[in-house]
Order: sequence, then structure tokens, then C-alpha cells
Amino acid sequence: MKKIKVFIIDDHQLVRDGFKALLSEEKNITVVGEASDAQEFFRKTKSALPDVVLADISLPGMSGIDITQKITRDYPGMRVLILSMYTNEEFIAKSIKAGAKGYLPKNTTRKELTSAIQAVAQDKEYFSSVISDTILHSYVQKVRQPAAARSEPPSLTPREIEILRLSVSGLSNADIARRLFISIRTVESHKNHIMSKLELKTPAELILYAIRNKLTDIDPVT
Repeated sequence: MKKIKVFIIDDHQLVRDGFKALLSEEKNITVVGEASDAQEFFRKTKSALPDVVLADISLPGMSGIDITQKITRDYPGMRVLILSMYTNEEFIAKSIKAGAKGYLPKNTTRKELTSAIQAVAQDKEYFSSVISDTILHSYVQKVRQPAAARSEPPSLTPREIEILRLSVSGLSNADIARRLFISIRTVESHKNHIMSKLELKTPAELILYAIRNKLTDIDPVT
């Protein structure tokens, strides 16, 4: 039986080691590579073309959603399975839109992980019960909402709003990290999530969003 070749992308070594350990006893699955970010993945994947890519969303530099989009576009033979701590509707929807074939929370079991890998390798879709419930709940809410209310932008968390305010005020990622007592990588991750959630592409669009939604003291130009 041909083994399913799996590649793991996660910026935490312990997480990668954990998934490798979970899959080590599976006879029809082999881990052919691992990477901590997009740059390392695309460099390594030239020599180890996997069948299934297990990708986190929160990564330094290019997010897992952006990686998924590039894989879907440039590597049609690969399938992406998202494993993330984020199980809210925005990230799930964006991952599916980018081309992910499956989505699991990081606290998944070995049985479910292997089932998902096998399904995705066969070009089938696989979503855990938690993710499926979120998708269904989101669909029901949208159906029940008045049409005028459906165009409202997604809400930001208090931490995301705080980082957005500080960023728009001109502080660097390092300054924000020191002020909030978090790492620079965490700041970068939050900013990537904000941009992805709001479907913004440039810092200028982010500033304009902050102005229009009164998240900064800068007055909009009239």
C-alpha cells in the first residue's frame, strides 16, 4: 500500500514533535518533512513533495491561510489540512476559501487526525464536529439575519483593537511588544489575523479602516 506523505508546518517545535509522534505508528502515513514558516516549507517541498500538508494558521510571515492559497494555486497535487487553535467562523471560512480540504482544532485525537489525513489525501473534505458545528451555526445565523445586517464587517477582539490602535499611532512591532509585555512574534501574528479577518492588503487600508471605525484619534479627510 502506498504511504500518504505528510508535511507539517508549525512554528512550535513541540507541536511538530507531537504530531510526528501521533503519526509515527500509522503504517500508511509517513512524515516527509517539517517547517516553522512558509519560506522553509517552500524551500524543502521542492525535494519532498507531500500528499497532505498539515498547516497552522498563526505563523511568522506568511499565514497558514496564505500558504494554503499558494499551494492550491501552484501545487494542485497537494491537499491542505488546517490544524489551529482558532475555531471561529472567520478563520474557518477563509481557510476553506483559500482551498483547505479540512480543518481540525489542535486538541484533536490521533484517530481523528489520521482519519482526516486519509480523507484529505483522497481529495475528500474533513471537518471535525466542532468545526462543522461552527459552520452550521454561522450558516443558520446568516439565514436568520436581515439582509441589511449581513454586510457589517467582522468584529475584532479587545486585544486586536488594542494592537490596531497602537500600530496606527505609529508604534513599531517591538514598541507594541514591550508595551503589552508580549513577544514581537505575537504582535506580528495578531496583525496578520487583523489583516486577514478584515480582508485588508496594505497598511494604508488598515489605517483607513481604523479611521472610519473611530479606532484612532486621526480625523478622516473630508
